[in-house]
Amino acid sequence: MKTFKTFTGFEWVLWITSMTVVTGSFLIGKCAGLLTLIASLTGVTALIFVAKGNVTGQVLTVIFSLLYAVISYSQSYYGEMITYLGMTAPIAVMSVVTWLRHPFDNGKSEVKVAVMTKKQTLFMLVLAALVTFVFYFILRYFNTAKLAVSVVSITTSFIASYLTMMRSPFYALAYSANDIVLIIMWTLSSLSDVSYLPMAICFAMFWINDIYGFYNWKRIYKRQLNGEQKYTERC
Repeated sequence: MKTFKTFTGFEWVLWITSMTVVTGSFLIGKCAGLLTLIASLTGVTALIFVAKGNVTGQVLTVIFSLLYAVISYSQSYYGEMITYLGMTAPIAVMSVVTWLRHPFDNGKSEVKVAVMTKKQTLFMLVLAALVTFVFYFILRYFNTAKLAVSVVSITTSFIASYLTMMRSPFYALAYSANDIVLIIMWTLSSLSDVSYLPMAICFAMFWINDIYGFYNWKRIYKRQLNGEQKYTERC
């Protein structure tokens, strides 16, 4: 694919390593479902493209969200299922539209990085608190497994998704926090059913990719800023 040609040497190593580790954990687990593997591989691939500010990452995020919701349902993690179906997937769809409408350069796949204002940040936090409050009672009603962890996951997922839609580099830090929550959640599940260990390993790789995403978006922002300044000076 043409989009893969934009990968740097490090990104190739990161992507291949992530795919290998996830696949290896699946093979070692033996009893893990094929859907778990497909979701994991889709997820790590999405993160590489998101880290590059490429809209392909958001399209893959929609696909991952649907697959992950099915897996979560099988474990009675209704919080995760509702979060990804009712929040992460829809926001990822909106992010596709937003990113396509704000390319750094016309005709190119790289999104223009943005900096949120204080008002936008405050609005996001108030909205996150409201979403958390509402979802707490919904999840409690459905007797969601590990309710406290699921509620924290909802908060971090919402903030991460919102920041992604707003094209903020800090989306990666929010997703990193969410990754830690999910690592804990799926590790606890694997204690009673080892077939879910690959999901814990998957989110561990997600964490590494998200850390790189934050680093790379800061680089992209500086490069874009310098490019705009040089263009202004020429004009």
